[in-house]
Amino acid sequence: MPKITTTHLNENHTCPIVALGASAGGLEAFEQFFEATPKNSNIAYILIVHLDPKYISLLPELVQKKTNIKVQQITDGMVVESNHAYVIPPNNDLTIVNGILKLSTRAKQKGLNLPIDLFFRSLAKDQGNNAVAIILSGTGSDGTLGIKAIKEAAGMVMVQDETSAMYDGMPRSAILTGLADYVLPVEKMPEQLIKFTQHALDLSSKHISPVEAISPVSLQKIYTLIKTQTGHDFSFYKENTICRRIERRMNMHQISNVQEYVNYLQGSELEVNILFKELLIGVTSFFRNPAAFDALKDKYLPELLYKKADEHTVRVWVAGCSTGEEAYSLAIILHECMINIKRHFDVQIFATDLDEKAIATARSGVY
Repeated sequence: MPKITTTHLNENHTCPIVALGASAGGLEAFEQFFEATPKNSNIAYILIVHLDPKYISLLPELVQKKTNIKVQQITDGMVVESNHAYVIPPNNDLTIVNGILKLSTRAKQKGLNLPIDLFFRSLAKDQGNNAVAIILSGTGSDGTLGIKAIKEAAGMVMVQDETSAMYDGMPRSAILTGLADYVLPVEKMPEQLIKFTQHALDLSSKHISPVEAISPVSLQKIYTLIKTQTGHDFSFYKENTICRRIERRMNMHQISNVQEYVNYLQGSELEVNILFKELLIGVTSFFRNPAAFDALKDKYLPELLYKKADEHTVRVWVAGCSTGEEAYSLAIILHECMINIKRHFDVQIFATDLDEKAIATARSGVY
């Protein structure tokens, strides 16, 4: 059954961790969210917001006026506890390791500052399916890459309905990924969030593994429904991974019985498509396995290219390329390798994937 792994935060507290990201219009969104949040929800909240580094943030005090939950500005090494809200201080980047918040002074750098993406990725790595990401009002697209990491880790993503946001840039960017599990006005988020986390925690107490929870007969029915609608056969995929994705969708609807979910799939083409997309979520990033790329660049590619004639065309196929980061990583190291060995070849890189939206992102080449 759907399971949230409760991470040990200190001797007395275990809880889901919810990160809320916002920029322009964020104060109003935070106030609306916490006005609707009950005091004892057994959830920890981390507020990541774009703040002017030159000014002292009054955000903790302003949010505290709207809630009985304890709100405090983060200090380095702070242990996350349930029924607490933690606010990032100005001019800092934030990560989380073993349920402990880590601050670092923001380095001066060219390009965009994306503290929400940074923390979402850290939260996904640290908490896995215990992580929840919420995107609220803001300009730009900070958080969009981070929610992908949350979904890859089987966490949950919630986005403010863009029509209710003071600034709709961040919500719209997140919604366009197709990764949001819920798109809601801010005041309705806490109720849905608590239903989701409580359902998952209740089921996790039964200690049923994913494969035990979903019978072979039910699994075959789900495979058939997906293949009939999309033409893709998942029956040879890793069963445990498939079952965890099915569990996630069941939890979204607070469905505890797999046969009930099969019945729901049979009556909803939309849900079949959503489950199909869930199964396609790929783990990818630039130079994701640094050791492998270093070995290619420093050893295997030079050895391969030295033997080729000048008119040779180098062809590479990236199967299952997802949003294209691996393909572009290979292009970069091929270019650098040719510079290092002082040779030039025509290069063709073929990148393929089942996910049409992922391929569209790869084609655009904008990251």
